[in-house]
Amino acid sequence: MSGETTVTVIGNLTGDPELRTTGGGATVVNFTVASTPRSYDRNSGQWVDGQALFLRCSAWRDLAQHVAQSLSKGMRVIVQGRLQQRSYQAQDGSNRTIVEVQVDEIGPSLRYATAQVARTSMSSGFRATYGTPQPQQPQSQQSAPSSSTVEPASDTVQDPWGVDSTEPEF
Repeated sequence: MSGETTVTVIGNLTGDPELRTTGGGATVVNFTVASTPRSYDRNSGQWVDGQALFLRCSAWRDLAQHVAQSLSKGMRVIVQGRLQQRSYQAQDGSNRTIVEVQVDEIGPSLRYATAQVARTSMSSGFRATYGTPQPQQPQSQQSAPSSSTVEPASDTVQDPWGVDSTEPEF
C-alpha cells in the first residue's frame, strides 16, 4: 500500500503470542518483540547491549493462527509490517497514543536455529513451529501435513520444496 511506513524488526518474543477472536469473528494475535542493538567496545574488548526497543505487534486471520501455533516466548523472529499509530483514552481519562506493527510477514530467525517448513492444510500459505522432530512416514502413506516444525537439522527431514519425481521438470 502506497505511503505506509514499513519496517523490518529482528528480535525476541517477550511472551507467548495472545490469540483472540474479535466481536466480528476475526482472529487476531498480539505479541511484543524486543530488539536490542549490540556494538563492540574496542576499549573493553566486549560486546555492549544498547537500549532495547519493545514493539507491540498484531497479525490477523490465518497469519494470526499460524503465529499462535508456531511461535512462543523467547524465540528470535523476523517481523515485517506496517507501522500504525492509534490514540485512545485511558481509564484515568488521559489521552494516549501508541505505535504498533501490523504484521504482514513473520518467521523464525535462522541465525541461531534451523527450520523445517511445510504447507498448512489451508491454501493460504506456510507455517513453521518449534518442536520435536516427528517420525516421517513413507511417501505413499503420507498425507498433507497440517503443521510443521522448526527443529535441529536431521537427515530424516524432507524438503517441502523438493522436486517430486512424478512431476516433470522444466
